Amino acid sequence: MDRDTRNAAIGALWVLLLFCIAAYYLPTVMLAVGNISTVLAGVVAAVFMVAIFVVFWLRGRSQRRKGD
Repeated sequence: MDRDTRNAAIGALWVLLLFCIAAYYLPTVMLAVGNISTVLAGVVAAVFMVAIFVVFWLRGRSQRRKGD
């Protein structure tokens, strides 16, 4: 395993761990926010789902730039 591959694996591990921790606490956060507004609780869930794809989209853009 070369340096770039190792760094990519470590980065992927961090992203996975952060999203797993966020997903674990998401129901608690949604219930707390749901006491204020049910629409806002739905927005929190939607932002979480979109954030996953945004991270991978930004990673793809970064990798494309490195290749040029």
